[in-house]
Amino acid sequence: MATLDDNLKTQLSGKTLQVVTFALGSEEYGVDIAQVQEINRMVTITHVPRAPQFMEGVINLRGQLIPIIDLRSRFGMDRSERTKNTRIVVTEIGSKRIGMVVDSVSEVLRVPVEQIEDAPDLVAGIDTEYIRGVGKMGDRLIIMLDLSRVISGNEKLELQKIQAA
Repeated sequence: MATLDDNLKTQLSGKTLQVVTFALGSEEYGVDIAQVQEINRMVTITHVPRAPQFMEGVINLRGQLIPIIDLRSRFGMDRSERTKNTRIVVTEIGSKRIGMVVDSVSEVLRVPVEQIEDAPDLVAGIDTEYIRGVGKMGDRLIIMLDLSRVISGNEKLELQKIQAA
């Protein structure tokens, strides 16, 4: 599990992380703003034959094919109907741009490092390898994700093949 170790917490003491927050079901998630390139409204996703199961399809974003992953499916959650609030969060994982479908994007928050705790072994049914910690903001709990771990090394190779086609 990727966590903020005590040494790093000491170095960052008094600092804040800027976090983009979004919803999947009733849970609130956050990712470091540095991992987010842009946030787009939902568009038509083109399904790719023989695409990896974790991939929903691709979109054309200003002339570039971007693979799209539904984070609900990735985390083993039930799929939900897309609404006017559904968004695609575009991120770069390694050298690959990836779009991730989320139910809605909430806001950008500054979370003091001291308010981020290591994640318990199981959070909202998500494998903890994706989780950096849990941020506590008043009565809100924000599950902090490490997007670089959402896609495995083998899956990155599969995405390369699709983008090269």
